[in-house]
Amino acid sequence: MKILVTGGGGFLGGAVVEKLLEAGHEVTNFSRKEHDNLEEMEVRSIRGDLTIRDDVINAGKGMDAVIHTAAKVGFWGDYNVFHMINVEGTENVVEACRKNGIKNLVFTSSPSVIFNGKDMRGVDESVPYPVEYDSFYSETKAIAERHVLDANSSDLRTISLRPHLIWGPGDTHLIPGIIERAGSGKMVKVGNCKNIADMVYIDNAAAAHVLALVALENNPDCRGRSFFITNDEPRNMWDFIDQIVSAAGLEPAVRRYPAGLAVVAAAVIELFYRAFKKGQEPPLSVFLVKELTTSHWYNISAAKKELGYKPKISMDEGLKKLKNWLDSGDV
Repeated sequence: MKILVTGGGGFLGGAVVEKLLEAGHEVTNFSRKEHDNLEEMEVRSIRGDLTIRDDVINAGKGMDAVIHTAAKVGFWGDYNVFHMINVEGTENVVEACRKNGIKNLVFTSSPSVIFNGKDMRGVDESVPYPVEYDSFYSETKAIAERHVLDANSSDLRTISLRPHLIWGPGDTHLIPGIIERAGSGKMVKVGNCKNIADMVYIDNAAAAHVLALVALENNPDCRGRSFFITNDEPRNMWDFIDQIVSAAGLEPAVRRYPAGLAVVAAAVIELFYRAFKKGQEPPLSVFLVKELTTSHWYNISAAKKELGYKPKISMDEGLKKLKNWLDSGDV
């Protein structure tokens, strides 16, 4: 099968490309710049802008399927930028599929599209989208996800995956951020530190995308639906963060702040940065505080049943692989 991967040079996108190649597919990457890792794998790349419809339509010519991983991520930034990339970019991907007669579209979403700032313990995909969001990323990804699912038809089969907190070797966002804060002494534990979360190791997240592609072809029951993707091993979030910090050879944080105080402080910091430091990312946000102080783990029985998804790399095995990567100095 000829498959176009948007954002194939990224952390998740690159892992998806590798899994697709292992499965014998012909893969093309679509991104704004060239990536050495893809060149080493001899993957064809098309340079273009996700927000330019003609670029995306041209990239989709001759393809059988699209896996759309590219996105604007982060808990801070300009809403218009998030909307342009996450919403308009996704609309362009859907249109490219229609224009080119592409039958299958796998969209990378996030559990944050249904996060309402409160504990979510073992919830499934029936949880509705919240009325309001604390981050532009979550809000725009929710709009994009709904557009993808609404586009499902007999001509275009669509599916949305919601991998939660993807981590592992090669990570350019979550792990480096934790290590940077711990190394600079800026790491502070927030709340009672008893909240539970379920993350997903990078190889498992990538494998889920390949399984989703197969399911779109063979299982009508999965089409037009979203699926949570995790390691199915809920554990204490702060213990996990401590393990990452320790794997990097650093000392875990000992300072703590009450959750309520942290939310108020984050709100004040956000106002200050919007007024006086536009364009700069604040050290704390309301969304981040709520993510760090609430439990969020998900029922993945639907993914197991409809996609045949089963995590192959456990959390403990993943931590060993992460330590080896950190020890290699490639981070």
